[in-house]
Amino acid sequence: MLVRLTKLSCPAYQWFHALKIKKCLPLCAPRCSSTSAVPQITTHYTIHPREKDKRWEGVNMERFAEEADVVIVGAGPAGLSAAIRLKQLAAEQEKDIRVCLVEKAAQIGAHTLSGACLDPAAFKELFPDWKEKGAPLNTPVTEDRFAILTEKHRIPVPILPGLPMNNHGNYIVRLGHLVSWMGEQAEALGVEVYPGYAAAEVLYHEDGSVKGIATNDVGIQKDGAPKLWVIDEKKWKPGRVDHTVGWPLDRHTYGGSFLYHLNEGEPLVAVGFVVGLDYQNPYLSPFREFQRWKHHPSIRPTLEGGKRIAYGARALNEGGLQSIPKLTFPGGLLIGCSPGFMNVPKIKGTHTAMKSGSLAAEAIFKQLTSENLQSKTAGLHVTEYEDNLKQSWVWKELHAVRNIRPSCHGILGVYGGMIYTGIFYWILRGMEPWTLKHKGSDSEQLKPAKDCTPIEYPKPDGQISFDLLSSVALSGTNHEHDQPAHLTLKDDSIPVNRNLSIYDGPEQRFCPAGVYEFVPLEQGDGFRLQINAQNCVHCKTCDIKDPSQNINWVVPEGGGGPAYNGM
Repeated sequence: MLVRLTKLSCPAYQWFHALKIKKCLPLCAPRCSSTSAVPQITTHYTIHPREKDKRWEGVNMERFAEEADVVIVGAGPAGLSAAIRLKQLAAEQEKDIRVCLVEKAAQIGAHTLSGACLDPAAFKELFPDWKEKGAPLNTPVTEDRFAILTEKHRIPVPILPGLPMNNHGNYIVRLGHLVSWMGEQAEALGVEVYPGYAAAEVLYHEDGSVKGIATNDVGIQKDGAPKLWVIDEKKWKPGRVDHTVGWPLDRHTYGGSFLYHLNEGEPLVAVGFVVGLDYQNPYLSPFREFQRWKHHPSIRPTLEGGKRIAYGARALNEGGLQSIPKLTFPGGLLIGCSPGFMNVPKIKGTHTAMKSGSLAAEAIFKQLTSENLQSKTAGLHVTEYEDNLKQSWVWKELHAVRNIRPSCHGILGVYGGMIYTGIFYWILRGMEPWTLKHKGSDSEQLKPAKDCTPIEYPKPDGQISFDLLSSVALSGTNHEHDQPAHLTLKDDSIPVNRNLSIYDGPEQRFCPAGVYEFVPLEQGDGFRLQINAQNCVHCKTCDIKDPSQNINWVVPEGGGGPAYNGM
């Protein structure tokens, strides 16, 4: 999330008419690389600038501009918290502040995806009267279970008071519905909410400070893993929270599962599987590991006889305290999940994201309303936000758990991390005088395919496990077909010449939406990469895991992407 400050230029767009063209090509498993000329894959202007494209000569790109005191990019829990808190403070002190919020989803909450088991601390601070307002917190946690799975058995692990996985006092929510409700509260306070606008570019003042954002152009031609299930009511335990680690992952692959029983008037459960993107085997498919996990003897009975009704995927920022970047800069600041405020062992970041938004709003409001405001740059540099965050319970919470995720890198893997948690967190509460380091970026961790064993996944049975494309169909994902692919490549030759030849094309496996396929060349031998941008669920996994760091995810036309319904 990025908050832009003071007198900012925002939504800019241009409409064009274009022909609609759709091409389909057959799927083929890759086993070799191409030696022929590299076909062009990327047509996006960030790779091929328009000023060098003769087709754009003489085209008048007239821009529409608006000014606001604060522009917030992204209507997630953090962005909405910031907007709401700003307008609350403005109302309390009778100040007039224009707050605009832009969101790339067509509706507020449509791109929101989480389990979610919510720690309500920040939410209650923002909405002390949340019950009277009818906030959709309908399912308090009533039962908390944790287990280690072997291939055939389940080993219960006690959750002691004070451990990160303890969910006493939390709520199981459909985060998309909660975000939608927060959007209604924001608009009631006077926040200007603009869904369907994708922030594509940062604008700068002459002094280098941030001036605002530009939304992307639309109408340009194309050439230029959690689920929700309805289950058998007899198996429904509203308020139950289940977490597991272990099978089907080995001890050196970080990950685990969640299964939350919602109380939404019908027997709903949210089911999800998390795989750390620092895994080493290029043959691993997070989606197919998820499908295999659902067949475990302790999981399958809950899902049998049920019906899957939704599907989605997203990447979690799990770097923790060690990976948090500088949070402020002239003209803006970072809030929410993007900077890395997630409490990894809790698998929770909504509460810390919301608190960061509220703290940001308070720091911004103080500067905007100061009678003695002095700024060295045209865009305000609100350094007080980072200072206040480090004095808040958010920083204290993240500091206490900072070593749990890195402790999983030892010889015992995930189980070593559990032992470390039991000794140093439960006893010392994170007060150990050292801070462990991560082993490097996720994109650097894959081993060459020749050094790894291919993974043979069972075929989906269509009842408990499913194929990828039918799952993506349940996400409601849709993009304008005739636009440049927003999955851009810095070099169109790298997917075949490096990723396919060395790593057996891992992008066709780590993508949870079937965006990347290696298909035969139309002429000659070999393969080329096909990008099915229409399928993209905006999880950003490809940008993170690509071993060549050749993929750059940019925003598509506003309104495109998944259409989650309370995920």
